[in-house]
Amino acid sequence: MKPIIKSTTIFIFIFIVTLSAGCKKDFLSVTPPNQISAELVWNDAALAQAFVTELYNGLGVGGFSEEMLSSVSDESMFTHPNRGIDLVNASIINATTLGWVNDTWGYNAMYNRIRACNITIERLSEGGENGIADQNIKDQLLGEAHFLRAYFYQQLVRFYASVPLIQKSYALNDDFAVKRATYEECVNLIVADCDAAATLLNGKALPKGRTSAIAANALKSRVLLYAASDLHDIPTAKVKSTVISSYANPEFLGYLTGDRTARWRAAQQAAKAVLDAGTGYKMTLSAPVSAEEGEMNYKSMAMGGGSKAPGIDASAASELILARYFIDRSDMRLGRANGPNGYHNWAGNTPVGLLVDDYEMVDGTKFSWTNPTHKAAPYQNRDPRFYATILYDGADWKPRNIVSGNVDPANQIQTGDYDLIEDGKLINFKGLDTRGSSIENWNGSWTGYYMHKFIDSDPNIADANQPQFVPWPFFRYTEAAFNYIEASIELNELDQALLWLNRIRFRAGMPALTVSSQTELRNAYRQERRIEMVYEEQRYHDTRRWMIAPEVLGRKTTYIKVSGKFKAGQTKTAPYRYDPAVYTYTYTPTVETAQENRKWEDKIYFRPFSRDEINRNKDLTQNPGY
Repeated sequence: MKPIIKSTTIFIFIFIVTLSAGCKKDFLSVTPPNQISAELVWNDAALAQAFVTELYNGLGVGGFSEEMLSSVSDESMFTHPNRGIDLVNASIINATTLGWVNDTWGYNAMYNRIRACNITIERLSEGGENGIADQNIKDQLLGEAHFLRAYFYQQLVRFYASVPLIQKSYALNDDFAVKRATYEECVNLIVADCDAAATLLNGKALPKGRTSAIAANALKSRVLLYAASDLHDIPTAKVKSTVISSYANPEFLGYLTGDRTARWRAAQQAAKAVLDAGTGYKMTLSAPVSAEEGEMNYKSMAMGGGSKAPGIDASAASELILARYFIDRSDMRLGRANGPNGYHNWAGNTPVGLLVDDYEMVDGTKFSWTNPTHKAAPYQNRDPRFYATILYDGADWKPRNIVSGNVDPANQIQTGDYDLIEDGKLINFKGLDTRGSSIENWNGSWTGYYMHKFIDSDPNIADANQPQFVPWPFFRYTEAAFNYIEASIELNELDQALLWLNRIRFRAGMPALTVSSQTELRNAYRQERRIEMVYEEQRYHDTRRWMIAPEVLGRKTTYIKVSGKFKAGQTKTAPYRYDPAVYTYTYTPTVETAQENRKWEDKIYFRPFSRDEINRNKDLTQNPGY
């Protein structure tokens, strides 16, 4: 029997139906419409391209799933119970209770995609008379397959450390017992695939949403940066973690020996190659823009060219190196999943106070609840990126009447309790975006905040059932800049690090940093990366590879309690609106554990392999602590 390939792509289905209709064969010998001969695929450029296109489905919707990676970090909290995120945050996952697993990084999902990449690489690398005649197309498809295999392995290594390296398509009679490679071997394979992809794709302009030579280098930059970090330098990691120091196979987690300086240098050079190949968005400034422009710059980058909201700069799409676009995907409703319940949204991944409090003041000083001025008006004069990222009490938002009726003509976020006169009586009014809301109380934020970043602010997209077309940024130019900055700091080349760090701040309307020591600059860099890359699936990995997770991810979540009381001689009748002339507002940071009780244990540095997977592969060694 000839091998067959199954595909769900519309292209292949239409092609086969057309092909079958044009052939006079016995009805019983017709190939089923969801199957196609492998020989036909790899001898036809259009079919091979359709197969490779389907590989991109392994990227899923990027980070735009309903349960976001931000909620297993100190960025946000997932509102809804029984999804397994709380198990990860309480450090109680194990080989039989995995907690939340996502298809964009799950063990089995990634290996299914790696197998398809291996098939592509094998078949396109075969010699002989048969095959695709156009070498240019062949090189492009091979480059894409090498990039995607590198990406899928990178996802595994980010979460699990080393894994078995499979570089062939297994048959049913093959031995499936495969040992884990060392961490160094995994990094070497990913880097080799990135280099192959960069070479094969060099000079090729692929359609939007497909990879490129610069994307391959961006992936290489990320992988090499991680490889140089504390978590994967075993002498360093052993000092910081007793769980790692007592593990019998540390070669699965990182480098046992070797020149760490050389690893930082390799990471720096890879990042610089990306910087030299692109331009990013407004990354050559020598002074800060205004706060208003800084907010719009950041909002424009988050929209990635996918919004028609007023003031959005479509040219900010130049920041994107590789993104997932949703032009034809009608169910991409990120606003519905994360927006305020008073707009009939689900409040999925709500910012925690720990994140909000880390935004600096616009003059570059630290925000502090012990500062009376800050405490009295905590949402005034903050880093301009704050206003493009967080929806807070009193923030202007979309026309609420479109979805919720004429209950809020001011169109402002309401996450507090307020004095209000109703039917001539003083009442305590529960804000429309609280869990006491008269609209949808079960979908309200626990934290008192809502996500703004990545949610299209176009007032014409106010209905929760309307899709938005904001792309997910797998790689953007600023990440490569951060990678270059970090490697430069660790190499003690502070001038270059400070130059690029200030460029990022200037674009956001923030003043230049004036730190001088390596330690000060490292801390400033980590703060800047936290703020700039929020909700982009960076923080969870950063806190682990820097090995600061016990101090930051182990913290209890903080909410904000907002109260508005009438000032002397002032009253207001319904409907409520934010008004400091009428109300005295108090803001009370509160530690809460009822919804989620976070606790860090060092085993969470790495995900566990499932019991089923270990039972299937007797040579698979479990990660430490499980």
